[in-house]
Amino acid sequence: QVLLVESGGGLVQPGGSLRLSCAASGFSFRAYAMNWYRQVPGKERELVATITTIGITVYPDSVKGRFTISRDNAKSTVYLQMNSLKPEDTAVYYCNAKLWPNDYWGQGTQVTVSS
Repeated sequence: QVLLVESGGGLVQPGGSLRLSCAASGFSFRAYAMNWYRQVPGKERELVATITTIGITVYPDSVKGRFTISRDNAKSTVYLQMNSLKPEDTAVYYCNAKLWPNDYWGQGTQVTVSS
């Protein structure tokens, strides 16, 4: 059974930091590109970070320089370090694993940035 379990979300003040984790099981983690997406109600899901199987990372301009994605293949876990958080970063954050034709999703973790 494929599982992606996110953790680490919560309430943080603007300018603060959070570290999200996503523990994977049930598939060959090291063979998959891993992604973090986020979604706000009424909006499309947005890709915020990608890490390839060889560790190449990609970010959109909206989070570049503030978010860092990393992976630990020995632990089958992907992380998202989020610094200098802004209210507009408030969303449900989802972990995703992709290796065509497979596309796996976690259940999401809420991140709220508010004073």
